[in-house]
Amino acid sequence: MFDLSRDEITGGSLPRALLVLTAPLVVQQYVVVVQQIVDVFWLGRVSRNAVSAVGLVAPLIGLLALATSVATIGCRVLVAQHVGADDAAAARSTGFHATVLVGAANLLLAVVVLWLAPDLVGVLLSDEAVIQLGATYLTVTTVGRVFGGMSDTIESGFVGWGDSRMSMLINVVAVLTNVVLDPFLIVGWQLPGFAGYGIFGAALATAIGYVAGFTVAVAGLGVDSTSFTIGRADLGVSRDTVRSLLSVGVPHAGQEAGRQIARLLVVAIVAGVAGSAGLAAYTIGARIATVAFVPAAAVGSAVSSIVGQNVGAGNPDRATRATWLAAGATTAGMAVLGVAQYSSPATIVSVFAPTFSGIELTYTVAYLQILAVGYWAFGLIYPIQGGFNGAGKTTVSMVATLLQYWGVRLPVAALGAYVVVFSVPVHAAFWAITASNVACAVGVTAYFWAQTSGATGLIERAATAAASD
Repeated sequence: MFDLSRDEITGGSLPRALLVLTAPLVVQQYVVVVQQIVDVFWLGRVSRNAVSAVGLVAPLIGLLALATSVATIGCRVLVAQHVGADDAAAARSTGFHATVLVGAANLLLAVVVLWLAPDLVGVLLSDEAVIQLGATYLTVTTVGRVFGGMSDTIESGFVGWGDSRMSMLINVVAVLTNVVLDPFLIVGWQLPGFAGYGIFGAALATAIGYVAGFTVAVAGLGVDSTSFTIGRADLGVSRDTVRSLLSVGVPHAGQEAGRQIARLLVVAIVAGVAGSAGLAAYTIGARIATVAFVPAAAVGSAVSSIVGQNVGAGNPDRATRATWLAAGATTAGMAVLGVAQYSSPATIVSVFAPTFSGIELTYTVAYLQILAVGYWAFGLIYPIQGGFNGAGKTTVSMVATLLQYWGVRLPVAALGAYVVVFSVPVHAAFWAITASNVACAVGVTAYFWAQTSGATGLIERAATAAASD
């Protein structure tokens, strides 16, 4: 049901192709969100410091995930283009190369973090209790990412092929493992005499989930009923394949690096003007916001696969139509979610952080409402960037994201917190996030229209280049 053929993606109904490819990705992404929310749910019952520590190291974890992002975007785009060009052998070889590269890179990063975790976290905050908690969470999850990164890369290969069903299954197994283990490992739920491991338990559950997901991913590669398989004939090293992966993936990594470093600095601003109460509010808001942009992110992944296959098949007009169709529908849905969150922020906080009161509750309610104002922007950002990425133009998405974070978010947050001081300084950082999302949505949409409205637009040129390879 959720396994689309090449002909369906390159010549069938576009709405159906988008829906069938997106639906499992939405489920997959929501399962990931459930994992994040469940972590916060149980850690919120441990201490505010535990919640703050997770929020503190989140940008560091994002930076360490750059190696994975190079492989996942490169694998998804190139597999899609090879399948569109009816070259299954090249698609399988790309998947093998990407998986091996990300496994080696994440193993090296795990060794570095094992050695330097407290120092890395200590750069961001002077609260020793939060630093130790953050270092623990960072260390354990980074070791787990050795398996999680390879699992993510294999998933991206399935999506590029048009099989989002298998990608969903891998994530569901990983996250359900995490969610089931969380209450026992974090607070010792229903285990007499055992109080749990706190934040170490949360990180351990996540790492075990990564291993479970990787096991399913590897098993899926050897099952004939799945579309994307890797056999002995696909093993081997090709410099050209590595070069192609890097040419597509590195700009995306630059995009993610710019995003995560800016996030890190915004976290530092929040901590500087509002302390652990502000960090706790930021963490809850960020996790809840993830619920909102999950559908948009899933649509963006689906668009990149559909555009990639149509570029490979020489159908640039269809690739452009798919991008606009996805952007319009997603923006409408995101606007509805924004209205819902803006209307009931206190209720949301009471569910996910019942111990919050006083200033951290006030900050969190305000942040949820400020975020909701700009939710519609995600409906444009992710599908439009998915269109650029599917065409292999990941540099465009990189530049848009760098401008979003470094041209708008960070300057507005710093100016509002320290120069033109808001009445509540931390609100400057909150509003900077929403303002940057809106600015990026408007800018990237205008650029996509300008680059695709002519007879020899960006996607047409990408299709011509793919045909000449």
